[in-house]
Formats: sequence, C-alpha cells, structure tokens
Amino acid sequence: MRRTFLKLGTAAAVLMAMGSAVQAQEYPFRDITTAVVWGAGGGTDSINRMIMAEMEKHLPVGISVTNQTGGVAGSNGMVYVMNQPDDGYTLVGLSESNVTAAVQGGWDKKFEFWHPFIVGGSPDLISVPANSPYNTLQELVDAAKAAPGTIPAAASGSGSIHHLNLLAIENGSGSKFKFVPYKGSAPGQEAAIAGEVALVVTSLAEQAPLIKGGQLKPLAMLTPDAATFEGKEIPSAFSMYDGLDKYLPLKQAIGFAVHASASDDVKAKLTAAFDKAIASDVVAEWAKANNYDVSGQSGAEASAIFSKLESTFAWTLWDLKAAKVDPAKLGIPKP
Repeated sequence: MRRTFLKLGTAAAVLMAMGSAVQAQEYPFRDITTAVVWGAGGGTDSINRMIMAEMEKHLPVGISVTNQTGGVAGSNGMVYVMNQPDDGYTLVGLSESNVTAAVQGGWDKKFEFWHPFIVGGSPDLISVPANSPYNTLQELVDAAKAAPGTIPAAASGSGSIHHLNLLAIENGSGSKFKFVPYKGSAPGQEAAIAGEVALVVTSLAEQAPLIKGGQLKPLAMLTPDAATFEGKEIPSAFSMYDGLDKYLPLKQAIGFAVHASASDDVKAKLTAAFDKAIASDVVAEWAKANNYDVSGQSGAEASAIFSKLESTFAWTLWDLKAAKVDPAKLGIPKP
C-alpha cells in the first residue's frame, strides 16, 4: 500500500511539473495562423503572406496564412478569428475596408475589438478591359449616364474601399453603375478581364501586373495627383470632376491584428517581430516593386488610424445611403 501511495505521489509530482513547464513556456511556443478575410491573390492576402514570412525570421515558430472569405465587408473572417482564443495564435489579416462591417450588419462590434498592425497601402484607380471601347473616364461616365445602372462594375466586396471609391465616382460625376460584388480584388479583376464586368476599381498594386501585361487599360487615378506607370501617365479623376474631393481620397491601411484583449506579452512579441520585419530591406524592396507605400504603424498609433477610418467610412456610407446600421447607434463618432 505504501508503495502504491509513493507511486501515486510521484506521478502527481511529475504531472504538476509538466503543467508548470507548459505554463512557463513563453509566447510563442507553437505555430501561428493568420486568417486573411479577403481572397487569395489580392492586396491584403499578398501583403500578409509577405510580412508573415519576414516576421517568421524573428520568431521561434512558423506562421501559416489561410483565407477565410465571405460575409459583409470581410465579416466571416473577423468572426472566425474573434471566436478563437485571444492567446495570439490566430491573427486576422485585414484592411481598411473591414471597418464598415458593423454599419453594414456584418457584425455588431466596433473596430476597437482589434489591436492592429498596418503594413501599408496603394492608391485606387479605375480600369477597363484592354479591348474596352472606353478610352477615357469621361467616355465611361457618359455611357453610364446614358444608361443608368446597366454598366457592370467590380469593386471588391460591398463596403470595401474600392466600393466606396466607386460610390464616390458615381456621386461626384452624377453617374450610376451596376455594382457587382466579388470576394476580393483578384476575383473582381479576373471578372473584368473575362468581360463579366465593364470596369474594375482596385489598387495600383493589384492591377499593376495586369496593366503591364496588357490585360487592363487604366483610365484614371482616384487620387488628387496623376500617376506614371510603365512610362505612361494615368490622369487624376479629380481633374475631371469637382465633386470628388467631398468623398476622396480614401487611403488603404492593410495589415493584420490580434485580439485587443490579448496579453501585453503577446502584443510585445508580435510588435518586436513586426518592427524588425518592417525595417528590413526585403519589405522595402517588395513594396517598391509592387507599388505600395510602407506605413509600419502598430498599437495605439494604428488603432487611432483605424478609428478615424471607421468614422470616415461608416459616415460616408451612411450619407450615401449605402449603410444598414446608423453609425451613431454603434457609438461611431462623426469625422
């Protein structure tokens, strides 16, 4: 009997020691997963795969990237990560477009639920298929005015920055297109190339290889300044329509986030790896080659940026009568 008690005591001590060892393991001690809310091949997906690969170099574990698409303004992916433990092992890959999920009924939380990290962004533009009969934005707008709501336009998902830019063009020019939502920028661009839609609104970074390859024809930048790409100037839509400056420009903020309720240790470890990655030559060269501007904000600074974006986007959608939920009822202040 005594030997039995000794064995039991020894076993209990071993289990306690194992438990203490597990508790003593510092974050991260197993691989991390980043669930991107937009489709594979788009800007958010590409940036997350790039930055996670660089962050891996400064962490003792690997980071895998998956796609959790669908829902309103990327809400499926956000809800998925929201329902995971706040231990830092499941991150969400997101963009500025996700701040409209609440006013569009995708979920019922403000963006402050997240502790974000911003890698950067790229300016939007309007392009058409290479064989399109439209050679200028004016020609396209005139056609839309002549047949309101009949010309199909891709602009990623409902409530995305690309969708908001399309709405701004409509309101600024007095035209009306037929918005066709897609699960990300890449599918929308593919639809334009295939002739499913007559135009697409996404970023220069996302369209660059397609413009270079002669598959898309750029008509106008949705920024105050024109842009030069492949030796040719892409004019600014601002020079054509005075009303655009009421709604534009809207800037991308692409990156990832962890639960705001995650521990300080988790946030600190992710921030340290992020800062080292952002400062690397690899990220700088990638951004230059892919037409992105690097921001590199995290924590309170990134949260303040997303809070401002949430306010601007939510109330813009409300003013354009494109929101389902009053931002005031969600506690989102006017910009």
